[in-house]
Amino acid sequence: MNKHLEELIELSKIDKAIDAFEPKIETAQAKVAAVEEQERTIEEEIRQLEEDIKDAELKKAKNDLHIQELTDKLNANKRKSAEAKTEKEIKALQLEEEIAREQLDFANEEIGRLENLIETRQAEIAAKKEELAAIQERSAQLKEEVAEELAEIEKQKQALFEKKQELISKMSQKILAFYDKIRRWAKNTVVVSVRKQACMGCFMKINDKTYAEVIKGEEITTCPHCGRILFLEKEENAE
Repeated sequence: MNKHLEELIELSKIDKAIDAFEPKIETAQAKVAAVEEQERTIEEEIRQLEEDIKDAELKKAKNDLHIQELTDKLNANKRKSAEAKTEKEIKALQLEEEIAREQLDFANEEIGRLENLIETRQAEIAAKKEELAAIQERSAQLKEEVAEELAEIEKQKQALFEKKQELISKMSQKILAFYDKIRRWAKNTVVVSVRKQACMGCFMKINDKTYAEVIKGEEITTCPHCGRILFLEKEENAE
């Protein structure tokens, strides 16, 4: 087989191996991103629950103030009733008292509802914080595992980069430029095998003349359909 073709096949294998690390890196990073998103979601839920409590406490304070105002009004009405001279004045004061008592009952009921709401939200916050603590513990462990995994990937990538650098230092710059030109669009399928007289890059059948050149392996032959560099695998050649 042509020496340059052998080098291109080896270079293609190295590039394919390097590219194969990217999905592994993305998967590892996605695991961390997913657990971090869980943390953010629960933290946001806790903040929302805390806002609900603040809002309820504010409404409760307003109702407490309203109760005090109504109580003062009822006390004032008692004094006015004692001083009332006409039936019209007494009825007016009685009506005011009835309205004030209805408002007082409503305010007390609202305070009870708000206190129940606050208690419920506090229980929910406690549960969410327990859930968050568990996720954070799992997150810390996962990040450690992912860091180790990425470090190992980086180590393997570095070894391949060094192997690639050693290879391209021996290669013809013209051949390397030709390879890089195809790689820009073909990615890691620059060099592909031929099986049953078909290019394994575009899966189109090549003509007899091109196929004969691939079998010989004396020159760098490209697919007439897609332009990828072709070679014949040993098994195919044996057949």
